[in-house]
Order: sequence, then C-alpha cells, then structure tokens
Amino acid sequence: MFNALKKPMASSAFICSLILVGCGGSGSSDSDVIASEDITWTQGVFEPSSKFDQQCQALNEKHWLRAWSHETYLWYDEIVDRDPALTEGVLNYFALLKTENTTDSGAKKDNFHSSLPTAEWQAQSQSGQSFGYGFKLRLISAGAPRQGIISYTEPNSPASNLNLGRGLEVIEVDGVDFVNATTQAEVDILNAGLFPSESGKVTSFVFRDINTSEIREVSMTAQTITGQAVSNVKTFADGEVGYFQFNRHNAVAEKPLYDAFNSLAASNVKDLIIDMRYNPGGFLQMASQVAYMVAGESNTSGKIFEQTIFNDQHPTFNPITGERLEPVQFTNEFLGFADNPAITPGTSLPSLNLERVFVLTTDSTCSASEAVINGLRGANIEVIQIGETTCGKPYGFYPTDNCDTTYFSIQFTGVNNKGFGEYADGFSPQNSNDSEFQPVKIPGCAIADDFTHQLGDENEAMLSAALSYRENGRCPVATSTVSEQGFAPATYNDTPQVRDIRTSTLLQQSKILKQ
Repeated sequence: MFNALKKPMASSAFICSLILVGCGGSGSSDSDVIASEDITWTQGVFEPSSKFDQQCQALNEKHWLRAWSHETYLWYDEIVDRDPALTEGVLNYFALLKTENTTDSGAKKDNFHSSLPTAEWQAQSQSGQSFGYGFKLRLISAGAPRQGIISYTEPNSPASNLNLGRGLEVIEVDGVDFVNATTQAEVDILNAGLFPSESGKVTSFVFRDINTSEIREVSMTAQTITGQAVSNVKTFADGEVGYFQFNRHNAVAEKPLYDAFNSLAASNVKDLIIDMRYNPGGFLQMASQVAYMVAGESNTSGKIFEQTIFNDQHPTFNPITGERLEPVQFTNEFLGFADNPAITPGTSLPSLNLERVFVLTTDSTCSASEAVINGLRGANIEVIQIGETTCGKPYGFYPTDNCDTTYFSIQFTGVNNKGFGEYADGFSPQNSNDSEFQPVKIPGCAIADDFTHQLGDENEAMLSAALSYRENGRCPVATSTVSEQGFAPATYNDTPQVRDIRTSTLLQQSKILKQ
C-alpha cells in the first residue's frame, strides 16, 4: 500500500506510537487554516476530510483524521464517534479511531492502526532500514518461562560481525534474566534491549547455543540495519528444485526477486520452494509479481490476483484514488518500487510457468505473503504448505500523509479469482492440529521451525520435508513449534510479555498498496 487521499509518497511498507508530535512544515498557509472557534462537532455528522487536509493545527488535524477514517476505514461503522476537542494530542485521538471488535476466534480485528513521521516511513519503505543489531528473534514463548531464539542474521551487521547466528537462545539482556523475569520493570529492560528504537543503544547479551550449549556473552550497539530481502538462491535434486529465502515485500526486494527468478528460470527448475517463514508482508503488487513469476502467463491469463474490497460506502470507486475499482492483476512487469530502480519499469518479468509451488511458513508469515498463497490458489496453482499456521492478515491500507505524519488505517480486504479471502486465522497444513483457531487447511505438512540447522540446508526440517513430499507425497510425523527439541508452543500468559511493538515491525504485517 502506498499513500492515500492526496499525495502519493515515494513507496512504502511498515505501527503506532502514542507519542505527541508536532506538525511539520508542509501544511497549508495560515490564511488557509480554519480557525478552531469555527470548527464544530456534531456526533454522526461528518464533513469531507478535504476540508481539513494539510491544515497543521491540532484540532484541524484531528477533524481530518475523524473525517478520513469515516470515509476510508474498513470498519468505519464500528468507530465510536468522539468529540476531537476532548482528546489531548493528535495521535492519541487517532488511536481511538478503530474498531475494538474481535474475530470469531476472539482475536482483535485490527492490530495495525498506527502512524510514523513521514520521513521515517519513507526511509523504511524505500531502503528496508530499521534499528537493531542485525538478528531476527523468533519468540517461542513471550511470557515466563520465555524462550527466544535467533532465526537468522543480516549480513554486515553487529550480529553477523560477531558470528552470531541461527540457533542461539537468549539467556540474559542487560543483566536481566530473559527466561524467568516476572516484573514489568524487568521486562521493560528486556524489550528496550532486544528491540531498540534508535541507533546508538549499547546492550549486553548472554546467548546459549542450542546445539552445543556454549555460552556467548557479547555487547552490541544498535544501528540502522538494511535487511536483505532475498537470499539463499539455490537448487536441489540435481537442479530440478529451486529455492530461495524471501524475507519482506519492500521496495528493495524487487530487483533481487527479478534476479532470483531469472537465475532459476535459466536453471530450468521443475519445482520451487519459497521460504517465507519470516516474511511479514508489504507491497501487495509485489506479491502479485511473485505469483506471476511462479505461474507464468499461461496459468494466469484472464485471472485476477486479488480484488480489493473497501467499506460499503465505496462499492464502485476506490476512496483513496478516486478511480473505478479494478482488481490487482497478476503483474508481469517490473514496476520500479525504489526511487532509482535498477531496471527500467515496464521490463517483462521472468516466469517459471509452474503449476505448483511449495511455501515454507510460520506464524510470522503474514499479509502480502499470505496473499501469494491465496492468489495462486485462486488461479488453480497447487500451493503445498510446509511448516506452521500463518498469522492471518487479509487486510491492507494505503499509507497516507497529513502534516508530515503518515497514517496507517485498515482500508480494504481482498478476495482471489475464486472470490475467497477469509483467512483471518491463517493458512495451515492439512495435518496440523490447530484447535484454538480455525485456519484454512491446505495441502502440506505441519513441521516445526528447526533451529538446529541453517536456513537453506537440505537437512533443515521444513526444507527436508518439502523435498521429501515432492518425491513421495507423504508427510513426516507432524510437529509444532519445535516441540521435539523441547520448546513449548508460543504462549502469552499472565506474566509481563516480551514483544516487539515498534511501528516499523508491526507495519510490515499488512498489505500495502502503491498508487
């Protein structure tokens, strides 16, 4: 998703700080701003958001948010209409402009409502940059007794420079027992250390290698990390099976995806395994590109990738662009998400022309990644899921700037070529035993994340199961969240939780449309 109502932004991908921030300098001149004494509120009566657009005084901004939310929010009729003048702070008021309802399984309908300074948003979405140490943490259990394990590290980062890698379990952060800490004050230290919000923070860690039990004590300084969106491009089975790790649908992923599919097409692979186990989502159009490069022209011709559906006030026209509603097609060309694309937009994409694909998943596989699964299934491409139940995020938005703040508010859901789009509890392999929720079951094998092997190692449990299933169509014994290695399923109990609630992280878990 990209910008909204008025001004398209450079491109984008990732949720809510309740920090009070001042307006920037891009708003209207003083002569254009409606005086606060001339602004009135009547419950249930809404003026056009354009009346308050880019008027950078607090009350005007809040009235813009109120009107804009009523116009575009997917569940606009579930927002409690409150007088903007009675809530202190623009972002505090924005936090109220969402549904508090839950899905049938009891989960919150909207976990993505948030904002970022526009400059920060543009930097994140264009470059894939975030603050941290360069390791991806998989939380097995968020409450005591906790377990968190490094799933992979980014190249040229503090973590990789210290030879930290997959399979290191967190034992201690800044002197606090990661596993057993029970007070909120201790967990605040854990969260601040594990998920820094700015460069320069120095944090001490104690890790234990789950394979050797070796203890590692290190200190790292948080810095701006540029994530590698695509990696581990390789083949197996004498070149017949292609594989790559796909970590995020952001602007900088387009070129390496193009290169990966070109390489695999040149190798004439007959099957493909896409490792999206840690891919939280991003651009929906990029998901359509990936699906096209898997299936090719003959398998997608005349079919849609996803039909976007807005709230019931907008059955015919897109409330963001003003254009007649048209489905997202299987995209067969390079779009140029980045500011200075390495390939000319409009260049034809390569394709493998496959009628099936294997996808490796966990509960970190979200949104645009799930759209790849749903879009391909809608086009009668067989999707074989190996791994764990996905997170269940069928919703999306257009990032929208007003007064140098970019807002993210759920604006649409979508359905595939067969009219299906209800996977709020995720997709799950057919032999999984997920009784708490109601995921959509599809062919494949329930396999726990295997931290004892590196990603891309054919002995790693998910990849090994995919290769085996390709040969004989059978699954190994179902596992969940690495239970046979002694790890408990992901839990959220009554003790204070370790969670990454940074806007940059949560925003990655939704579909983003680019105008």
